[in-house]
Amino acid sequence: MIAMVFTGGTISMRVDAVAGGAVPALDARDILASARGIEDVAELRVEDWGRFPGPHMDVDRMWALRARVLELVAEDGVDGIVITHGTDTIEETAYLIARSVVTSKPIVFTGAMRNLSELGWDGPSNLVDAVRVAAHPGARAYGVLLVMNGRAYSALDVTKAHTHVLDAFESPGLGPVAEVDDEAVIFRRALSVQRAVLSPESLATPVDIVGAWAGADARLLDALLPTARGLVVSALGRGNVPPLMADALAKWRDAGTPVVITSRTGRGRVGQTYGYPGGGRRLGELGAIFAGSQRPVQARIDLMLALGAALHGDALHAVFAGT
Repeated sequence: MIAMVFTGGTISMRVDAVAGGAVPALDARDILASARGIEDVAELRVEDWGRFPGPHMDVDRMWALRARVLELVAEDGVDGIVITHGTDTIEETAYLIARSVVTSKPIVFTGAMRNLSELGWDGPSNLVDAVRVAAHPGARAYGVLLVMNGRAYSALDVTKAHTHVLDAFESPGLGPVAEVDDEAVIFRRALSVQRAVLSPESLATPVDIVGAWAGADARLLDALLPTARGLVVSALGRGNVPPLMADALAKWRDAGTPVVITSRTGRGRVGQTYGYPGGGRRLGELGAIFAGSQRPVQARIDLMLALGAALHGDALHAVFAGT
C-alpha cells in the first residue's frame, strides 16, 4: 500500500479571478479524480495534510511533515510514500527528509509546473508516475526521490533549474536515476555511497544564507550575526568573497558561530585555491567549513541538522567532508 500525503503546491491550484492568479483550491480527491488509472498501479491511502504553496513551507512545516513521514514508515502496512509539494521548495523538503530519515521504504515527492487552469496541467501524470515509482521494488535502494516529467531524481542532488517549463528539474552533472516509460520504471544509475543521516530532536534555527556579488560588503553579515545560529555563504566561483565580506566573517569566527562556504555557480566544488584577501585559503584560515559540491540550500539544511544534534568542531566539519 502506498500512503499519499497531499501538502499543496501548484498541483492543487487553479486561477482565481479575485486573487488575480493561481491559488490553492483542490483537495486530494479533486486531483486524484483526474489521475486516470492510478488505482490500478497500487493500493492507495490518501490524506490531505495541507494546501501550502511552496514558499509557505517554512522550517516548522517541513519538520512537521518529516514527523508525519516517520509515523508512516513505521507502519507495517505502508510500502512506500508519495508526497505532493510546491515545486519552489520541494528540493529542500525532500533533501531534509533524505538526510534525516532512515528507511528502506521509497519516499517519492512530486508536484506540478502548471495549474488546473492552464493547458497541459501536469499534476495528474506526475502523480501517477510517482505512485508507479514508489511501488517499484527497485526504488527501495534509492531512498528519497523526486518524480517530475517522466523522470525520477535523487533528493540528494536534484534542483529546480527553470522557472516554468515542464522539464524544470535536473541533477546537474548526474542526470535522473530512472525514467518512467508507460508502465515501466527503468533505473539508469546507482547512487553514490550514502552519507550518515542526522536525526536530531529539532532543527537549529535561524541559519541564514548570504550571497556574494561584486562589491558585496559587511552590512548583511553584521546584521545577522547577533541572532544567527549559523551561516551559509553562497560565494563566488571556487569559494571566494569580496574583501569586506571576509573582514565581516572574521567577526563570525570570533563569535564562535559556524560559517559554511558554498558556491553560487550551481556546479563544481568549493575549495581553498586562492590566497588573496577574501580567497578560499583566507576563509579557511578563519575556520570556515567548505561544503564541497553542495548547493547553498542543501548546506543550510545540513547545518540546521548538525547544530540541532549539538555537533561542533571536527564533528561539524565531518558532516560536510566528502560532499
